[in-house]
Amino acid sequence: MDGPGDPPEGTPEGAPGGGDEEYRSVVFDESFVRAARLREFSARERMDDHAPAVRTRHAWVRVSASRQVLLLVILITLAFGTAVYMGLRHPYKEPRPPTSEPLRVTLVPLAPHDAVPGGDARALLDRSPAARFRDGTDGVTLPAVRRTQNFSESLVMAALATAKEYTVKSALDPAVLTGGSQRTVRLLLTPDQLDQFDRSFDKPADDGLHEATGWLVRFDPSQVALADAPVRVQGAFSVTEASPAALEVSADHTFVYAVRPAKPGSGQPAQASLFTVRRILKFRFDRDDLQEHHVQVLQSAVQAGPESCSADDASYLRPLLAGQRAAAGGPADTDPYTTGVPQTALCGSLARGAEPTP
Repeated sequence: MDGPGDPPEGTPEGAPGGGDEEYRSVVFDESFVRAARLREFSARERMDDHAPAVRTRHAWVRVSASRQVLLLVILITLAFGTAVYMGLRHPYKEPRPPTSEPLRVTLVPLAPHDAVPGGDARALLDRSPAARFRDGTDGVTLPAVRRTQNFSESLVMAALATAKEYTVKSALDPAVLTGGSQRTVRLLLTPDQLDQFDRSFDKPADDGLHEATGWLVRFDPSQVALADAPVRVQGAFSVTEASPAALEVSADHTFVYAVRPAKPGSGQPAQASLFTVRRILKFRFDRDDLQEHHVQVLQSAVQAGPESCSADDASYLRPLLAGQRAAAGGPADTDPYTTGVPQTALCGSLARGAEPTP
């Protein structure tokens, strides 16, 4: 028989050994061909320099969808738990702002030595120490603004501006002064103090906590009216950083009001008289308060006169009007051996130089 590589007609003429000699070294046997694995490259693989068309499937792909969801939930839970733990244990976390404290109030009536001088409102103001004061909001001025260690200049300015707004609305708004709505003042308070504020007007009490006149200045409209003259004001604000999370603003202002009787006698023009109120307020602002335009009022110290020592100022300030004298007697008796709600009855004497000159 002929060899497996020779054609029936024999080797071509002129080529030693024929054409098969050139490829004899690369001829594969039948077993090699059957065992060969055929792969066809995709178009993308051919473009990417013949990347393998067959990719290895990882074990994660073979995991069922439900197990994948379960593993994902476990990983998220572990991550969340770790974050909470690190937040609690981290020594440099942001300090929490202090919670709101209740307002503490001190009211001191100032009793006159003699009868209260009366006359024309503007003439009385010009003959009193209030002659050098400014009118109304012009007397409520802000200091130069400087940043603190933990609060920027803009935040300090926001605290001062809110403190000024509270001062103006609580002591210069005619509607508030005459016993009208106190809503404009209430809107400025932090929500934690609203219950105390509301109780101070619903059930005012001389207990250092629930005096309406600790929050604002107001007169009983059935007894007192405002005379036709601007309120004279003088005072100042100061700012301190109470903590890395809070600013405190102090406001010390003196307000001089021209007042008259709400119901003057028939046929007689009502004479005006002066009533002086000094208010020292302490405000606190945390970062939430500054963002939401709220204020915490921590302390309110009020000296007001001319009044009688026996005046009940919890709901309204009760000025002595032109020609009136202080009632006999000093402050109400206080028993230090009695427990319960403490009394805060105090009284002072109105200096003669604080009254208008004849």
